Amino acid sequence: MKKGVTAIEAAEMIPDGAVLMIGGFMGVGSPHRIIEALVELGRKNLTIIANDTAKPNYGIGRLIRTGAVAKAIVSHIGLNPETQKGMIDGSIQVELVPQGTLAERIRAGGFGLGGVLTKTGLGTIAADGQKVIDIDGEQWLYAPPLRADFALIHADRADYSGNLAYQLTATNFNPVMAMAGETVMVEPREISPVGVIPPDNVSTSGILVDYIILRGAA
Repeated sequence: MKKGVTAIEAAEMIPDGAVLMIGGFMGVGSPHRIIEALVELGRKNLTIIANDTAKPNYGIGRLIRTGAVAKAIVSHIGLNPETQKGMIDGSIQVELVPQGTLAERIRAGGFGLGGVLTKTGLGTIAADGQKVIDIDGEQWLYAPPLRADFALIHADRADYSGNLAYQLTATNFNPVMAMAGETVMVEPREISPVGVIPPDNVSTSGILVDYIILRGAA
């Protein structure tokens, strides 16, 4: 059985300066209660690894609005002008990574691989400062793996052993982030007895999950 905690109890384990992976796609499939608890506790200097920073004051955008984020490693910031402003004025360091490369860097971190070789970005400003590797006369960009102190994810369903099932857009980044966090905290829509989730529907095994955020608990 996994330990059940409130969102505040989960956030209290996360110190200032932590590196966080946060699931979701434009705020859909993000762990909103954990995010709100981090805001309530006033956490600062966080590094956020995510697909995006959602929208102003929504999802990860809540952390942007409250000045909690020092660095964001994301695939785009197009829906959040507050992140754009922070990047321009230097208050937020933003590393933009092509979406597929970002997902594969996280996967590499989770699977213990040394990184990713990709042609995406070759010959563009995305390659500035990157290591280029020659293989049989072809050039590849080397992208290092990504890991985090904490992976904060959302699932549609969890059972009491921590097995997780996802739905629709929430499947994009949550499962791969569950592999790449030293501590994994999940905020499920529903918690079910063991055996209710069909084995074929389990996308994340409970062995990867450390804490389950209890339903209806702040």
